[in-house]
Amino acid sequence: MLSIKNLHASIGEKPILKGINLEVKAGEVHAIMGPNGSGKSTLASVLAGNEKFTVTDGSVEFLGQNLMELSIEDRARLGLFLGFQYPVEIPGVTMANFMKMAVNEQRKFRGEEPLTAGQFLKLMKQKSAVVELDSKLTSRAVNEGFSGGEKKKNEIFQMAMLEPKLAILDETDSGLDIDALRIVATGVTKLHTPENATVVITHYQRLLDYIVPDFVHVLYKGQIIYSGDKSLALKLEKEGYDWLINDYKE
Repeated sequence: MLSIKNLHASIGEKPILKGINLEVKAGEVHAIMGPNGSGKSTLASVLAGNEKFTVTDGSVEFLGQNLMELSIEDRARLGLFLGFQYPVEIPGVTMANFMKMAVNEQRKFRGEEPLTAGQFLKLMKQKSAVVELDSKLTSRAVNEGFSGGEKKKNEIFQMAMLEPKLAILDETDSGLDIDALRIVATGVTKLHTPENATVVITHYQRLLDYIVPDFVHVLYKGQIIYSGDKSLALKLEKEGYDWLINDYKE
C-alpha cells in the first residue's frame, strides 16, 4: 500500500528526514516513536503534501502511484488521511457542510453519485456514534470552541466518514485525558479493516494499549534506526531511548 524508499526531506536548508525506508501493507498497524525533534511529524507532513517541506531524494508510492507527484487534494481523494497533532479551527463552516462536501468530493473522484441529504444525515449519525461525538457539535463550525478532546474525537469522526485507505495519526493522543483517549483510540480500532492501514505517531505506549501495532519503529535524527513488535513500545516506556541512541551513528 505504502512504500517509502530512502526518503530525504528538508525545510529551507535544514535536512530533517535523512533516508526513511518503510513498507506498510493493507491490514497493518504501524507505530512510529522517537524523541522530540526526530522527524516524526515531518514525515507525516511530507506524506500529506505540506509544501513547507522539500523532498530532496528518495521515492514514495501509495497504491501504486507516485505520491510525490500528486497534489494534496488528490492524495486525500486517493485515500490518504492525516490526523493533525493540533487540529485547526475553520470559522464559519459547519461540520455538517464541511463533511458533506468532503464525502461527495471523494465519491465524485470514484465516479459515484453524491449522497442525498437523507443518506448523508444517516451516515453522519452512524459514524458519529463510533467516537461518541455529541450530535450538537456537527452543527457548529469546524473545531471552533471545541475542547482538546472534542477536536480529537471530531478528527476521528472525519476519518470514519471518509473511510481512508491509509490513516496517518500524528500524536492523536496529545492532550487527551484517560476517557477521551479510550474513546478516540477505540474509534480508530473499530475503523481498522483488512483493506486499510494505519500509521500512528506517538510518544506514549499507553495509546498502543488500545491501538495494537503490528510493528513499532523508532525514528531518530531523520532515520528509522530500530523496528520491532509491540513489546518494543513496552521496553521504550520502561527504559527510554538511551539504549538505542547511544549505539547510533549517523
